[in-house]
Amino acid sequence: MSGLVRRNLWWVRRLAVLPVHLFVFAVVVFFLVRLVPGDPVRSLSGGQTMTPEQYEAAREHLGLSGSIVEQLLAFLGRIGRLDLGSSVANGTSVSAEMATRLPQTAELAVLAMTLSAAVTLAVGFFVVLRPGNPLSRALAGYARAAGAVPDFCLGVAAIFVFYSVLHWAPAPIGRYDSLLNPPPRTTGFPLLDAALSSDALLLGSMLEHLVLPVLVLVVAYAPMLMKLFIRSLSQSIGDQATRFRIASGASPLMVGLSITRRALPSSVAMFGTIFGFMLGGAVIVEQLFAIPGMGEYAVQAVGRADFVALQGFLLVVGAVSLVVFFVVDVIIMLLDPRRRPGVTVEEG
Repeated sequence: MSGLVRRNLWWVRRLAVLPVHLFVFAVVVFFLVRLVPGDPVRSLSGGQTMTPEQYEAAREHLGLSGSIVEQLLAFLGRIGRLDLGSSVANGTSVSAEMATRLPQTAELAVLAMTLSAAVTLAVGFFVVLRPGNPLSRALAGYARAAGAVPDFCLGVAAIFVFYSVLHWAPAPIGRYDSLLNPPPRTTGFPLLDAALSSDALLLGSMLEHLVLPVLVLVVAYAPMLMKLFIRSLSQSIGDQATRFRIASGASPLMVGLSITRRALPSSVAMFGTIFGFMLGGAVIVEQLFAIPGMGEYAVQAVGRADFVALQGFLLVVGAVSLVVFFVVDVIIMLLDPRRRPGVTVEEG
């Protein structure tokens, strides 16, 4: 019975280690941020002369007084209370800024990942089932060139071609036209809030402004998924399990579902990695298209030597990535139960 319980609760161990991973990451962030050149106190003073007493008082206010161990313990204590501190530059709550900006970046990344997954499935099956088609060969070559063009190059090229030359895209000035009012904050996700507000004009403007940023991310990162899925799909089609199902008279639909289920685990694992890349890519794309998300906040924090804001940014991105990897891990083990802890594969 205990073995059965362990096999049914295989996901609990994965969930239990999440706080441990976040703790380790927080410690790394604490020391990493303090390696950034520059003195936060001097940056905050704007270069003005400070007396030793004023300098020490400022360090104490920023949590930089005491030994490095005392600073670390105080930092971890604040994280335990879900307090990311206050910005050195303007005194605003970092937690409040993250709550406002993270949904905007996450919305952009999720839209891009959803479209990337749909494109990957469609292109993968087309390439494998129509290998002699000229379009199929072109798409396979595109997939093999995964990551050849950086996202910022694609972003600049997209703005130049579709906005400056063809005038098909709106100006890269944010999420919607500057003359429109933002939607009432309901969920924190701008596109969803616009849809809930029933403001068709605002929703249409948001969709128009999102087309280019989302396409840039898809074109930049979807080939990585496509290359792996095409390879896995080709291997699954030639597996003994596929030949057995065909020989046993299974319907084409059941054979296709079996092939897809066996081809997906490696692609889903890559999906988690790509999501992390896409969060980083969204930071760059947000700067290009003037989207006020995590990217703008991170750049401002670096420019102002705002180590508190930078710590908060890294911690939030790290926490999101850990959650995504956990979800990916669970999906993989649902698709392939042999990967679950305690499951042994008997050789026939």
